[in-house]
Amino acid sequence: MTDESGDARHLETLDRDLARFSNLETATNMVARPMVGIGISFLFIMLAGLTASLFFGLTNNGIIVVVAACLGAYMALNIGANDVANNMGPAVGANALSMGAAIAIAVIFESAGALIAGGDVVSTIAKGIIAPESMGTSATFVWAMMAALLSAALWVNIATWIGAPVSTTHSVVGGVMGAGIAAAGFAAVSWPTMGTIAASWVISPVLGGVIAAAFLALIKSRIIYREDKIAAARTWVPILVGIMAGAFAAYLALKGLKKIIKIDMPTALIIGAIMGAAIWAVMIPVIRKQSEGLENRNKSLKVLFGIPLVVSAALLSFAHGANDVANAVGPLAAIVQASQSGDFTQAVSIPFWVMIIGAFGISFGLFLFGPKLIRMVGSQITKLNPMRAYCVALSAAITVIIASWLGLPVSSTHIAVGAVFGVGFFREWDAERRIKKARLAMPDRPQYAPEERRRRKLVRRSHFMTIIAAWLITVPAAAVLSGGIFFLINTAMG
Repeated sequence: MTDESGDARHLETLDRDLARFSNLETATNMVARPMVGIGISFLFIMLAGLTASLFFGLTNNGIIVVVAACLGAYMALNIGANDVANNMGPAVGANALSMGAAIAIAVIFESAGALIAGGDVVSTIAKGIIAPESMGTSATFVWAMMAALLSAALWVNIATWIGAPVSTTHSVVGGVMGAGIAAAGFAAVSWPTMGTIAASWVISPVLGGVIAAAFLALIKSRIIYREDKIAAARTWVPILVGIMAGAFAAYLALKGLKKIIKIDMPTALIIGAIMGAAIWAVMIPVIRKQSEGLENRNKSLKVLFGIPLVVSAALLSFAHGANDVANAVGPLAAIVQASQSGDFTQAVSIPFWVMIIGAFGISFGLFLFGPKLIRMVGSQITKLNPMRAYCVALSAAITVIIASWLGLPVSSTHIAVGAVFGVGFFREWDAERRIKKARLAMPDRPQYAPEERRRRKLVRRSHFMTIIAAWLITVPAAAVLSGGIFFLINTAMG
């Protein structure tokens, strides 16, 4: 009996020890996971530098290019960690994609977009923000581009850490502006260009939000609030998918395929209209078959929007890779050209090895650090389902087309996050409208206290304020960082 009780005590002690080991292992994993990500990132940055050294050796100019390649790799990692969340967040938040599937799709399509359609000829100074001649010498230009690249990467890194999706385009713009001012004074900056960029801070999210809210209103009025939801869906879902297909065809023709073929706006719209009509015709029998046996309730409608949402996320990733890879490697390509030839006033083509660094960096950044911002955009601002997420994706494509037509510089980040806010605020307005309607029908119905009504808001105000604040200070913060870094580099090298 004594032996048995001793064995029991021994087993209890063993269980406690094993539990401690289990807790220790969990804690170690939690601590080690960020360190693994940082370690892999560091190795990738070193590999980018090694790649540059194979092309340029370790001469004076070669060392400059190696350092610039490391900075370009660091920037690409940060774009992957922050910017790509805007494309995948809605699909993950709506449970149309798991986090793993979203990352896999994004990695494939971001890389394909960057390598197939990216690398359009970029100006030596991003977006024509400062006059290249004002730089004086190629050495000054190179230090300015170095400062711009590092400051933009640091700012996006800080924004990702605090959980704010910011525009990497605006970060690069701020970096270039700050370095330009530090190098050549305020007169070097093209202030009209900066004015249009500042205007886009307001235009991008508002336009994205209004378009997303308009499509959600259409879905609610034509499908969700109908007595026979399934019959309404058979009519409207093929139309909506056709609109999405047309918008993405025009978007990709206009923005994503510039390297392969130049297409003007009227041609892009014709391509979009033809593709939209074709997909609408194809989707009619598909949706009819998919809707067979579905119950007449909102949950059933989610099934019909799942696949279009996944496809839209993939297409957004392709277009993002094609367009935004230049944010990571445009300044790097300019440094490469200036170091090779001493010419820094002409347009520059991005070498393929530089494109590889940009494409792989975005993919690694997304894989290692992307989930935090994907969760923020997908579920922490407002609750998304496939219909709402579909409205966000569609809004992103249509807004870019409208902005291109109007000649406005817009940010894909601001559009997508603005669309999420638009969907959330529309839901709040619609819920309030329905409550008022019900109150008129039933005056005796109990009402919520003001505090309870505030608590039931469908958009988290804390996230809203954090993101807006981050947007407002992105350009000045990157500019101040860049100016400071330029002075440090110039002093050290002078």
